[in-house]
Amino acid sequence: MKNNTIRHKLTNILVAFLIVILIWQLIIIIGDYPEALLPSPLSVGEGILTLVKTGIIFEHLQVSLMRFAVGYLSAVLTGVILGMILGRTGRLWEIIDPIIQVLRPVAPIAWTPFIVLWFGIGSMPAIVIIFIAAFFPVLLTTVSAVKKVDKTYLKVAQNLEIKQPQLMYKIILPAAFPNIVNGLHIAIGTAWIFLVAGEMVGAQSGLGYLIIDSRNALDLHLVLAGIVFIGILGLLLDKLIHLFEKWVAKQWGNAN
Repeated sequence: MKNNTIRHKLTNILVAFLIVILIWQLIIIIGDYPEALLPSPLSVGEGILTLVKTGIIFEHLQVSLMRFAVGYLSAVLTGVILGMILGRTGRLWEIIDPIIQVLRPVAPIAWTPFIVLWFGIGSMPAIVIIFIAAFFPVLLTTVSAVKKVDKTYLKVAQNLEIKQPQLMYKIILPAAFPNIVNGLHIAIGTAWIFLVAGEMVGAQSGLGYLIIDSRNALDLHLVLAGIVFIGILGLLLDKLIHLFEKWVAKQWGNAN
């Protein structure tokens, strides 16, 4: 049964990719676009093979994933810890919430001039941009999740005389996690998007730099090849979050 489910999912993914390639090719035919304006799927496929054979893509992938891991995990750790504290201190959250709501809508890339001045060029600007992109969804979701924890759990903990910090990681975190994970899903998408944007500013490596460098060389088939890798990795990261969610639910006895 499990093998059939996996096979069904893989088939759906394959069909989805085939539909995209078909629509892509039809657009080229109908619009009569030359390769210089819109490379064909075949041309992009050749570009992907070139990047793989030369090993260039793996160098950029390694750097991008390192930056993403540092920025995203730092944001998750900080956002969850602060969110749990603020979710339990109503008065403090009422003071901080307006500040968060003012800063949250500002796109992380808007801070780039200051980030470059403060952190220089290289990996740090991209890491900081990823942190900002992931931090707010995790923080806000965690605060909301903590506030929604069933009061019965807290009463039981009080009766059992469970105090801080055990109350936080033994009672509140497991109860709030199903809602916190929604913030992790949102954060991983926004962080991955802004990773590419961050690497387009001052970086000399990574997937964002690969796209900019290929564009400057007018190698549009390599630009689209880089975009394909970004999309596939984004999909894989989302699936990893789902696996993590299931693993934690199993550890805490909440798995279906």
